[in-house]
Amino acid sequence: MRGSLSSLKRFFSGTSASSRGGFRVPEGQRVYAIGDIHGRADLLTELHSQILDDHQAAGGRNSAVAVYLGDYIDRGTESRKVIDLLLDEPLAGLESVHLKGNHEEAMLRFLEHPAIGPQWFGFGGEATVMSYGAKAPRSLDDKAYYAELSDQMRACVPSRHKAFLEGLKLQYRAGDYLFVHAGIRPGCPLEEQDPDDLLWIRSEFLNSRVDHGVMVVHGHTPTARPDVRSNRIGIDTGAFASGALTCLVLEGSAKRFLSTSLRR
Repeated sequence: MRGSLSSLKRFFSGTSASSRGGFRVPEGQRVYAIGDIHGRADLLTELHSQILDDHQAAGGRNSAVAVYLGDYIDRGTESRKVIDLLLDEPLAGLESVHLKGNHEEAMLRFLEHPAIGPQWFGFGGEATVMSYGAKAPRSLDDKAYYAELSDQMRACVPSRHKAFLEGLKLQYRAGDYLFVHAGIRPGCPLEEQDPDDLLWIRSEFLNSRVDHGVMVVHGHTPTARPDVRSNRIGIDTGAFASGALTCLVLEGSAKRFLSTSLRR
């Protein structure tokens, strides 16, 4: 999280960015925001290459930060490899900010509370378990099965991966832009947002036309192409199924997109 609560309060006491004529990131900074990866290490590698080419094309004249919006795991077959890439091959010359998604939250909960296993598996958790090589005997009843699997996962997940997951941020601020995984609760001050909303919210946020005072950049809800609205920008383009992993590039008041191929 960037900036103090007092600075946020000062921001909200003034006019919003939209009423001032546009949203901006700080002068001299370029932001690359990356949408939901979901176990597609191949797409992450491809997008990283595009980002590096884009940054180098600018001659490195600006400071740059890569903001990952969460949901690195589940659904795709290479969840473990995605986290290895994020840890071992950060983008050279760029600051990296890693946000937490609801899927990372579910994995952490499963490691401590196996009873949520059926819920987590219902939205792709089994692929993550398999990527770490954990496997419980199918002959066990459901309760025992997930308890055994949780034990195995605690043994299989490297300590640095667990530290990475536990250290993920909930939000990041750059100028007039706020980056979160799922969204925010309309009408609630930023400093009072419920972490569950930042990770899980959908309809109340997606359907809102309220001026949040910031432009919210989020993932969590997949769309066929980036979803650009007056108060939010959604960049989860369903990479796991579509092959399109999207990056929003922000510089000054300008915005554009990088993306992997749709042909997968």
